[in-house]
Amino acid sequence: MKNILFYKYVDIEDSEQLKEEQFNLSKSLNLLGTILVANEGINGCLSGNEKDLEEYKKILMKNKRFSDIKFKEGPANKHTFKRLHVRVRDEIVSSNFDINVKNAAPYIEPKQLKQLLDNNGGIILLDSRNKYEVNIGKFKNAIHLDLDTFKQFSLKINQLKNNNKDDNNKKIHNNKNEINKKLLKNKKIILYCTGGVRCEKASAFLIENGFNNVFQLHGGILSYGNECGNTHWEGKCFVFDTRGAVDIDPNSQSEPITQCVLCNLPNADLHNCALTTCDKFFTACEDCFKVLKECCSKRCRGEINI
Repeated sequence: MKNILFYKYVDIEDSEQLKEEQFNLSKSLNLLGTILVANEGINGCLSGNEKDLEEYKKILMKNKRFSDIKFKEGPANKHTFKRLHVRVRDEIVSSNFDINVKNAAPYIEPKQLKQLLDNNGGIILLDSRNKYEVNIGKFKNAIHLDLDTFKQFSLKINQLKNNNKDDNNKKIHNNKNEINKKLLKNKKIILYCTGGVRCEKASAFLIENGFNNVFQLHGGILSYGNECGNTHWEGKCFVFDTRGAVDIDPNSQSEPITQCVLCNLPNADLHNCALTTCDKFFTACEDCFKVLKECCSKRCRGEINI
């Protein structure tokens, strides 16, 4: 079994037709996962056996629009999704900020990034993922915007832009590090996310708002892990499927940087709180997960028992 992740920003006029084609193709190959289709492109993550996924990739790339699509792949013990969904959306990744993705920053390849990090290359690594993803794992010394959702990216950058009245909005926090907009604009910024789809839009937004020295990691964290291992990385990588979090290096395990919510021992097993009004992500070891009755806290466990 294997898991693949892919996207392509390209003009699509026949989104409904493409949706039907993708659903029928994926179903015929016994694949599970999610594919989003929009006028701006395609974004998907699928699981299945290796032979069926290779056939899927072959057929997709016969379409000229997707002939150069880049797949991020990883091993799986079983299906990483419970069902198949193919949907038409307004965007292939929800941003709600108005940019032209054709203005996206140029790519920097994983091995180029590793070389810069090896040599302490004076760069700013900017994580464009949500804070719950960052908490599970990140590049060492990377900074982030404390995002609840990617839709907040433009808001956080604009808070830096309009920071004269509110000193609290001047800074981007990364543990004890604080970086203001002036410093960001004077540095080489390299954006990264899980597979790259968010960085296309995030980098375009930065460039359209006066950040000139911007690059994006080609293929995201997953491509870096496959090509460079876990050097300069700490923790696990959050993924939007039943695995929860994975090692970025298929050949090496990284120590978790998170702890079990109950016993406080190092742990990276991700769960959703069983209390539907909470539904937050949390890490818990197997024993504590049972004690908490699949909830993130004793408080939520108490509410679920009412």
